[in-house]
Amino acid sequence: MIDTLLNHRSIRKYKPKAIPNEILEKVLLAGTRASTTGNMQVYSMVVTSKPEIKEKLWEAHFKQTMVKEAPVVITFCADFNRFNKWCEQRKAVPGYDNFLSFMTAAIDALLVSQNVAVAAEDHGLGICYLGTTTYMAEKIIDILDLPRGVVPVTTLVVGYPDANPGLTDRLPLEATVHYETYSDYKIDDIDRLYAEKEAMELTAQLLEENQKETLAQVFTDNRYTKKDNVAFSKALLSVLEKQGFMNND
Repeated sequence: MIDTLLNHRSIRKYKPKAIPNEILEKVLLAGTRASTTGNMQVYSMVVTSKPEIKEKLWEAHFKQTMVKEAPVVITFCADFNRFNKWCEQRKAVPGYDNFLSFMTAAIDALLVSQNVAVAAEDHGLGICYLGTTTYMAEKIIDILDLPRGVVPVTTLVVGYPDANPGLTDRLPLEATVHYETYSDYKIDDIDRLYAEKEAMELTAQLLEENQKETLAQVFTDNRYTKKDNVAFSKALLSVLEKQGFMNND
């Protein structure tokens, strides 16, 4: 299993081959064994394989080809709908219409998604996370008919790989691990920790393509701009309001 984790690759091209039901079920079952707050399991997985629904999801996910290519698309949702109904049917009064409860359920959903990702790769499948889920949450809610109390937080495309990309670079371990207490980064630390990434051939290509001086500018000016972040933040907060997670009085 450690080898599976260390050799993770994001797969964006898939063979037109269905995933056997018994394998898919094992992968999903592995998801349910993830850690969960209070054993409440306040998440849901929406498994989509019908072409007509994948077509709509493809539109929502910025028309990324892999959404239609992969045989299965799994949308992981923060879900207090089921738990709230159980409480009400058992003479209990739920108080989970607030932002903390959304965070609780979102964490649950993300833990489940990573279990599913690792289990899928352990069965020879490829996966890729779709960060567009929170950007387009409102549209995905409509496509998947998600009720109040349910918000999509991430998505995995899953299938048999039709590509074998190299490992994506990672910062050295010391960049992300702090022992005992947090050690803030000095100027020299930042220079040292990002030196290898900044010296890569891929970085040189990105700088040329984007006409930028530094890799950091590629992120701030092109990939994840303040303008987009603010717009998507407002959209997500609106979704949380509509789905019943912003009663914070």
